[in-house]
Amino acid sequence: MTLPTFLLILTGVLLNAGAQLLLKAGVSPLGVLSVDWHNLVPTTLRVLSQWPILAGLGCYVVSVAVWIVGLSRVDVSIAYPMLSLGYVVNALAAWWLFGEVLGPTRWAGMMLILGGVFLMSRS
Repeated sequence: MTLPTFLLILTGVLLNAGAQLLLKAGVSPLGVLSVDWHNLVPTTLRVLSQWPILAGLGCYVVSVAVWIVGLSRVDVSIAYPMLSLGYVVNALAAWWLFGEVLGPTRWAGMMLILGGVFLMSRS
């Protein structure tokens, strides 16, 4: 995989990870959501009134476009495992932004993911 292609795939991964973080930031002020037929519309409107939710959805749209371009340049068997980098990015960002706890097991899991992505990218 060439460096420009890797950067394209990485951009898609980071946009996807950013979308998750924005969705979390947007839903956090709303508290636990309870959705049923009686409150579906008001809950949907509350969720969509949060700018981070809208920005996160926008990131998803852009990430799909970037991903399609990336897939045109590299095998899906190489590109798709790269998405797991998003787990590492999100875990670190959630620790930093939201104060989520990263215990030893999560650190070990992140190291395994990074090792696996490294091996996949070298094949």
